[in-house]
Amino acid sequence: MNFSPEVIAKGAEGPGASGAGEKALSNVRGAETTKPKGISAVAVLWTFGKCLSALLPVYLAGYYRVSTSLLVCGMMVYTGWKHAREAKEERLRSAIQLLDNEEEYTSMKSSKIRRDLPAWVRNNIKTSQDSKSCRHYVGNVEINVEVKRYFCKAGVKGIQLHGMMRVILEPLIGDVPIVGAVTMFFIRRPKLDINWTGLTNLLDIPGLNVMSDSMIMDAIASFLVLPNRLVVPLVPGLHVAQLRCPLPRGVVRIHLLEAQNLVAKDNYVKGVMAGLSDPYAILRMGPQTFTSKHIDNTDCPKWGEMYEVIVHEVPGQELEVEVYDKDTDKDDFLGRTKLDLGIVKKSIAVDDWFTLKDTPSGRVHFKLEWLALQSNTEQLEQVLKRNESITSKNSNPPSSAILVVYLDKAEALPMKKGNKEPNPMVQISVQEKTRDSKICYTTVNPEWEEAFTFFIQDPRAKDINVQVKDADRVQTLGNLTIPLSRVLETSHLSLDQWFQLENAGSASRIYINAVLRVLWLDEDRISAEVSSNVAAGLSKQLAQQSSPHPSFATEGLLRIHLLAGQNLVPKDNLMGGMVKGKSDPYVKLNIGGETFTSQVIKGNLNPTWNEMYEVNVFLSGRSDQDIKFEAFDKDIDSDDFLGRCVWFTLKDVKSGRVHLILEWVPTVSNPARLEQVLQLQTLQSYQNKAVPSAALLFVYIEAAHSLPVMRLLIPSTLSWNESFYFIIHDPKRQMLVAKARRFLYGPMGSLVITIKELLAAPQLVLDQWFHLDGALPDSQILLRAELKVRTYIKLYGSKMVEMIGSGTLPCAAPAPGNGQVKLSLLYTSKEKKLVVIVHACRGLLSQSKDAVDSYVSLMLLPDKSKATKKKTAVKKRDLNPEYNERFEYDLPEDEARFRRLSVSVKNNSASFRSRDVIGQVQIELAQIDLKSGITDW
Repeated sequence: MNFSPEVIAKGAEGPGASGAGEKALSNVRGAETTKPKGISAVAVLWTFGKCLSALLPVYLAGYYRVSTSLLVCGMMVYTGWKHAREAKEERLRSAIQLLDNEEEYTSMKSSKIRRDLPAWVRNNIKTSQDSKSCRHYVGNVEINVEVKRYFCKAGVKGIQLHGMMRVILEPLIGDVPIVGAVTMFFIRRPKLDINWTGLTNLLDIPGLNVMSDSMIMDAIASFLVLPNRLVVPLVPGLHVAQLRCPLPRGVVRIHLLEAQNLVAKDNYVKGVMAGLSDPYAILRMGPQTFTSKHIDNTDCPKWGEMYEVIVHEVPGQELEVEVYDKDTDKDDFLGRTKLDLGIVKKSIAVDDWFTLKDTPSGRVHFKLEWLALQSNTEQLEQVLKRNESITSKNSNPPSSAILVVYLDKAEALPMKKGNKEPNPMVQISVQEKTRDSKICYTTVNPEWEEAFTFFIQDPRAKDINVQVKDADRVQTLGNLTIPLSRVLETSHLSLDQWFQLENAGSASRIYINAVLRVLWLDEDRISAEVSSNVAAGLSKQLAQQSSPHPSFATEGLLRIHLLAGQNLVPKDNLMGGMVKGKSDPYVKLNIGGETFTSQVIKGNLNPTWNEMYEVNVFLSGRSDQDIKFEAFDKDIDSDDFLGRCVWFTLKDVKSGRVHLILEWVPTVSNPARLEQVLQLQTLQSYQNKAVPSAALLFVYIEAAHSLPVMRLLIPSTLSWNESFYFIIHDPKRQMLVAKARRFLYGPMGSLVITIKELLAAPQLVLDQWFHLDGALPDSQILLRAELKVRTYIKLYGSKMVEMIGSGTLPCAAPAPGNGQVKLSLLYTSKEKKLVVIVHACRGLLSQSKDAVDSYVSLMLLPDKSKATKKKTAVKKRDLNPEYNERFEYDLPEDEARFRRLSVSVKNNSASFRSRDVIGQVQIELAQIDLKSGITDW
C-alpha cells in the first residue's frame, strides 16, 4: 500500500500550515545563530588532541611505508564524508522541528471525511484485507538474570519463532489512519527455538526441553494462535470483542473410525517375543486438542469416536494427527499425518484412509464433514433429526448449532461490602459448560470486550446463564438468564442489547451480543469423486517411477589442480619503465561456461597457487568442454594479460609456463567406497580452502500431483522433466531440499531427503512419489535421486594417490607453502574449561620482501560471539615466531564434542591489496582425546 505519504501530505494542507512552517523556520534560524559565549581550557586541550590524532596517520604511513598518494586519497574521502554527514544532520534537525510543528497543527484540525479521499485509496485497502504472508521472527535478544546471593546466572541468548502469520486491516473508516484496527495471528502453531544460557541450560536436558518448550508455546498460542487474535485498535469506540473473535468460517465434524497395519511396539521377554501395540490418537487444530481412548493389544484399532472443531481460516488451518502406543513409562510414536481443512470445505465430506508418515507402516481412516453456518432456522428440525442417527463411542453427542456470546461491558454495578469498588468478572454458563472472563479491577463500570463460543445440542431448550461476581467469586454482583428461544425468534439469530441485571442495583445493566448459527451439512453438494478414495483412485493412473533421459547421471567429475607458474612476463614497471618490476599474477579457468578465478600472488614471477577446482562434464566429447586458461597481472585499473593456453601450452607471450594436473574422477554406485574416499580427503589441503568432493548427487524431477494451485485442489499432473546435479562434500550431514513454489504467490510444499537415506537405499537410488510437507495430503512429487560415490581407479594404487600419500603433490596436508602452527589442547574436568596453548609458528609465507607481523587468532565455532574470539600478541618481522600464550574457554564437557576450533594465522601489516590471512585450520574437538591432551604441529 503506497498511499500513506500522499495522505499525510494532504493532511498538512490548509490554513495555518504556512504559519507552522514559518514558526519551524524561525526555530531553525534561532538554533543556527546560537553560538558559544567563550572558549574554555578544556576546549583548547580537546582541539590539541584532535590535531595529534590527525597527525597519527601520517606517522603510521611512514612507519609502514604506505604511499603518500594513498594517504592524500584517504584524507579527501574522509573530508567529503564528514561534510556530507554534517549537511545530512543539519537537514535532519530541520525536518524534525518541522515535523513537530506539523503534528501539533494536524492534531488541532479534524481529518477529512471518507468521500474526500480519492477512490484509489479506498480500493487498494479493500483488496488488501484478505492478504496473508509467511513470516518468521528471529530475535537476537540477550536476557541475563543474576542472583548474587546464590552466585547463579540464567538468561536467554536468542529466540526464533517460525510460522505463518496473517495481518488484517479492518474496519475501514473515513478518517486517517484509514483503518480502525490491526489484527494479527498465527494460522498454525509456530515453531519455537530458544538458546538458553547459564542456569537455564538445564531446560535443554532431554525431557525437560520438550516440557519447557511446550509450556512456552502454549502461552504464545493462548493469545496469538487461532482462534486467539491480537487486536491493536487505532481509533476509539470499536467493538474489539467482535474483531478479536469474529464468527468462524464453519465447523468440521471429525469421525475417527479405525486404523490398520500400525507398527508393533510392545515386546516381551526382553524382545524375544514380539507383541502388538496399545494405540491411541491425538488430534490437534490450533489450540484445540483431542485425545482418543487407547485400544489394548492390537495393530488395527477401531475407535469410532467423533469430535467437532471450529474453523476460522480456510485454506490455512490444518488438522494434525499423531498416533502413539500407550505405555507405563513413555508412549511410543507410531506415526503422524496432516490434512488441510480447505479440502473438506470444498468437498463438504471426505471419507478416506490417510497414510501415516515417519513410520514404516500404518494408516488411519477418517470421515470429515464440513458444517456451514446458517443464520436462519429453516433447516433446524432437519439437523436435529439427522443428529439422532449419529453415534459416538466417546459419548459426545453431535451439535446442531454454535453460540457466540460477545461480552462487552457493564454499568453501575453495586459496591462491595465496606463501600469498596469491586473487581468484577463474569461467568457464562451454557449447557453445563462455564467460561470465565478476565477481571477488571476496582471499577463499577467494567469493560471486558471478550467473546465465548459454545456448541449447542438443542437450542430450543437451553439458556444462557450470566453471573457477575467479584474476583473472589464469593460475592455476586448480579445475574441474568437469557433463553435461547429469544435468540431463535430474531430475524438473524442475533440478540444485541443492554440487559437489566437481577439481584443488583436498579441501574445495574450489562451489554451482551448473543449470536446463534445452525450447523448445516449440505449433502447435495458432496462430490463423490473428491471425497471418496481421492488418493487411491488417482494413484492408479500415475506412473510409479520416473523415466529420465538415457544420458541422466552419465556426467563425470573433472578435478583441476592449479599448482604453480614459472618465468611469467613482468608487467609492473617502475619509474616510467626505466626499472623492470614483477607481476601480481592470477589465473582464470573456463570450461563449459563455468569460470574459476585463483588468488592473486603479489610480486612474484614464479607463483605457487596450489588450488583445486571441480567441474561436472559429460562423457561425450563436446567442443565447449575444452579448458581455456588465461593468466593476468592484477592492477588497480585494468589487469595486464600474461598469456593463455588450451590445456597446457601458454600462447601469445614471450615466456612462462603453468603447472597443471588434470584428474578424471570416476563414480560408482557402491557405498563401501565412501569411507575410503573420506579418509583420503583428510590428506588434502588447498590454498583456496576447496574441499574435495565425496560424491555426486543427480536429481530428476518429472511431475507433481494435486498441488494447491490458486487455493484449489488441482488433481491434474504437472510435468517438468528436468534434471540437476550437485557436488556432495559431506554425505553424513548434507541433505536435498526441494521446494514447490507458486510464481508471485509463495511456497506450496517442500521435501527433505537426507544423503543418509540415499546411502541406505538399493543401488543408492530413490525413485518414487514423495509427499510434500506443508501442502495438501494428496500433494506428491515424482522425483529420482541417484547418488554416485567418487572413487580412484584401482584405489590406493593410482598415480594420483601415490602423489598425495608421498607428499610430492603440493596439496598434501599439511601445506608447506603456508607454514605450520604448534598447539596444545587439553580439557580440565574439574574447572570445566578447554585450554588452548599457542606455542609457535614455522615456515610462514611472506608476500613481500620483509617478514610478516603475525599473530594467531582463535575462534570456537559454531558460536561466533565476541566471547569465543581470542588472539595472541603480534610478533614483528618473524617467519618463525614463538608465542607461548595460554587461552581458556568455559565449556561443558558434553558440549565439547559439538564444537570445532578455528585457528587462523594473520598478517597484522597487510595492506588493502593483500590478504591478512596467512593460513587457517579447523580442528574438530570430537576427534581429539581432550582429557589426555595433545601437542602437535
